[in-house]
Amino acid sequence: MSTRGFCLGTNPWSLWPTLPGLRGLLGLGLILGLQTASSTAFYLPGLSPVNYCDVNGETNYCQSSIELYVNRLDSVESVLPYEYNTFDFCHDFKKKSPSENLGQVLFGERITSSPYEFSFNKTETCVKVCMKSYDAAKEDQKKKLDFLKKGMQLNYQHHWIIDNMPVVWCRDINGGNKYCTTGFPIGCFVTQSGVSSDACIMHPEFNKNNTYYLFNHVDITITYHSENEVDWHVSKLVSARLEPKSYNHVDENHLTCNGTPMEVPGDYTDKLNIIYTYSVKFEENKQIRWGSRWDYILESMSHTSIQWFSILNSFVVVLFLTGMVAMIILRTLHKDIIRYNQGDIQKDYGWKLVHGDVFRPPRHGMLLSILLGQGTQVLIMTFITLFLACLGFLSPANRGALMTCSVVLWVLMGASAGYVSAKVYRSFRGLKWKTNFLLTALLCPGVVFVDIFIMNLILWIEGSSSAISFGTLIGILALWFGISVPLTFLGAYVGSFQKFDYPVSTNQIPRQIPHQAFTRRPLFSSIVGGVLPFGCIFIQLFFILNNPPGGGKGNPLQYSCLENLMDRGAWWATVHGVTKSWTQLSTHAPITNIEMHVK
Repeated sequence: MSTRGFCLGTNPWSLWPTLPGLRGLLGLGLILGLQTASSTAFYLPGLSPVNYCDVNGETNYCQSSIELYVNRLDSVESVLPYEYNTFDFCHDFKKKSPSENLGQVLFGERITSSPYEFSFNKTETCVKVCMKSYDAAKEDQKKKLDFLKKGMQLNYQHHWIIDNMPVVWCRDINGGNKYCTTGFPIGCFVTQSGVSSDACIMHPEFNKNNTYYLFNHVDITITYHSENEVDWHVSKLVSARLEPKSYNHVDENHLTCNGTPMEVPGDYTDKLNIIYTYSVKFEENKQIRWGSRWDYILESMSHTSIQWFSILNSFVVVLFLTGMVAMIILRTLHKDIIRYNQGDIQKDYGWKLVHGDVFRPPRHGMLLSILLGQGTQVLIMTFITLFLACLGFLSPANRGALMTCSVVLWVLMGASAGYVSAKVYRSFRGLKWKTNFLLTALLCPGVVFVDIFIMNLILWIEGSSSAISFGTLIGILALWFGISVPLTFLGAYVGSFQKFDYPVSTNQIPRQIPHQAFTRRPLFSSIVGGVLPFGCIFIQLFFILNNPPGGGKGNPLQYSCLENLMDRGAWWATVHGVTKSWTQLSTHAPITNIEMHVK
């Protein structure tokens, strides 16, 4: 044995003074172990529950006040979402807006406080929130009322949040099933010809022609779960439901919340008073725990089983294509091998005809290397994002985390794009490595940024809440040029000294390619070869976008395997507005200017 060896008889403790790194590591592990043993369980960021208790038992450990936050309003009939304060509803003059991360801003979420505030386990009936008055003789009030009527005509939806959960509106449908959505309409409209739309169909009393019916009252039901065996008199909220209603309150000092609905005639020319009210009650549920509180939103998701057909169809088509290509390759190679085994080696044929031209640099090697680098960057970003989401780190309780994580990972993966692009370009024997680096860092992101800027300009002109603020655009540019571009240069510098080793050499003189028939040309081959993959993707997206959970207001990424380990079904319930059509609120401009800012 050499002197550098370590015999079995050596005392391990004699090595202790020579291993300071090991001593530090063991000491750190011992401290963390003792800390873990003496501490209680912890939650991932954005998943920590809030404890509620009665007003008399309020402490630092629990609170009695329940705040209701409002998000943007959107519609399946219009592409433009609007902030809550754009419409003339009851506003919170304090206007407490939680800090929004980059993902929320990019998704167009605008969460703000509302004048609706409750005390835990305190039932309230027909409580006045505010009163709005409109006079057709005053131009500003007439515009506000017209904009409100246009919102009802286009079926704009409220999105309310209690304890970081979407407030759900559930109604009965055919067959005794319940259909729940995470939004509820402003109101509904009966046309001049008597055709009822949307929510008016469910209310037979809404039957006057050319009339708008405003939902100015909500019955809210909050369900809580008490951990009596652990924490006495402490509860956690597990669900929030509401039922929108319409009441024509005559006397604001004596509210009854019954009677005729709140009607707004289409050609109204007089004065109008609208009183907004609410009722709230609390119910205890011992079966639903906080960890599975998102499951109640899935009560109406039975129709999503139709997606299994599209998934199975895609799987079979991919299997068929893979098997067909494999069989063709195996048969071709098998014939060539038999021919060579028979001793006929005088003339090259089959795949040996092109072996000296396979690795010849392409005509547009610069563009190919750039696209390969950017594709690698996006692929690594997508894989890490999906991995973190499947582990439960990107909880929907932490709104905007999915988009924020994707953007940050894309910025940090700039080195991989530069490395792959420079290495492939050098393998093509390219000499303009500086141009390759600049185009890798600027071409694809620049195209995307210009596209976003143009669309954002249109949204800003229309006053939509989806418009990204100027400060956010500057922040995105700072991430791009301050982090992504330098990392791309670093990766390109390392990759420019390396290249791929080809298994065969390339002929000095390119082999002449004979004239090809139309069916063998690249354009026709690309179209024919892409029909089946396109069919798979189209069928899958068709079912996802036409039968999504939550009534079609979800991100398609949330309908995959991104189900939280702690909140089952959460990804199916998160609300991020999706574009539905290009109908716009163009006839009535928003009343107030919307200020986009990131706190």
